[in-house]
Amino acid sequence: MTHTMHSARIIGPIPYSKSDGKTGTIPIGPCLIEQVDEHSFDVIWGARGQSSAALRVEDVKAAADVGNLVLLD
Repeated sequence: MTHTMHSARIIGPIPYSKSDGKTGTIPIGPCLIEQVDEHSFDVIWGARGQSSAALRVEDVKAAADVGNLVLLD
């Protein structure tokens, strides 16, 4: 599968699981979204792309459906 990268904007809360088992929220602002495989995406954010989270395809679609995630390209 080819990895596809998209520019996006987070405009509402999107939860993700942190490495310590706690739940975090991806901050509002610009991000990159890369589809890793048919089941997951990496969401990358931060001034230097220093933060990321793995999300299931269903979670990304749900965030887009409610308007919390907008693809820009």
